[in-house]
Amino acid sequence: MLKGLIAAALITLAGSAFAGDTAHDAKELRPGDVSFEDNPAFPKGAQTVVVYGDPSKPGLFILRAKFPPNYVVPPHTHPVFESVTVMTGSMGSGMGKTVDKSTGKMLEAGSLLLLPANHAHYVWTGDEETIIQVAAIGPFDLIYVNPEDDPRKK
Repeated sequence: MLKGLIAAALITLAGSAFAGDTAHDAKELRPGDVSFEDNPAFPKGAQTVVVYGDPSKPGLFILRAKFPPNYVVPPHTHPVFESVTVMTGSMGSGMGKTVDKSTGKMLEAGSLLLLPANHAHYVWTGDEETIIQVAAIGPFDLIYVNPEDDPRKK
């Protein structure tokens, strides 16, 4: 999916489709129910929305990220296990501390990417917009391998 995510930025800037959700609430979510917003933790062009939970707190959260065509999220890690589902479009996935698309795999819609905590990875899109869904247990963060890649520090 996600990188350099500061959970507070996700909550503040991405908003929540279902603020106040608890594990005991039943909710239905349609694509039109969410509003993506710019997220400063990603290079310009990405947008996110938190659809469940709070990434800054302990517990399950689910967020969606929308990446434009020909987009790259530089190498990064997360402090917790992360499950990424490609919902629409396709997303390249590579492992390691430098971007090398030739060693990665393209994941089409319906694909799942499972990443252990602190595992360096990067993602990219091809010629189409891509939407992914991330599920993890907070607290969550996006830590760029190269601090100069972190748009929050520019």
